[in-house]
Amino acid sequence: MLSKRKEERRNQLEVVALDELVPEDHLVRKIDQAIDFDFVYDLVKDHYSSDNGRPSVDPVVLIKMVLIQYLFGIRSMRQTIKEI
Repeated sequence: MLSKRKEERRNQLEVVALDELVPEDHLVRKIDQAIDFDFVYDLVKDHYSSDNGRPSVDPVVLIKMVLIQYLFGIRSMRQTIKEI
């Protein structure tokens, strides 16, 4: 049966809290509670300019992405981003 999608559905909103998407006992929550990633800022501060250029991606986010990629055995960064 051929049916067309109604245009009204395009304007619907859904509010979702990120905390609801990750289960309470998930490994990433345990890692976030166990490791304070603030040390990364001190390690990379010499590589970033505070008054020049475009805003960067948070270096802690980049480290967490690579950590997730390693822990879950994801082979490509594209797949990692899709999973995240």
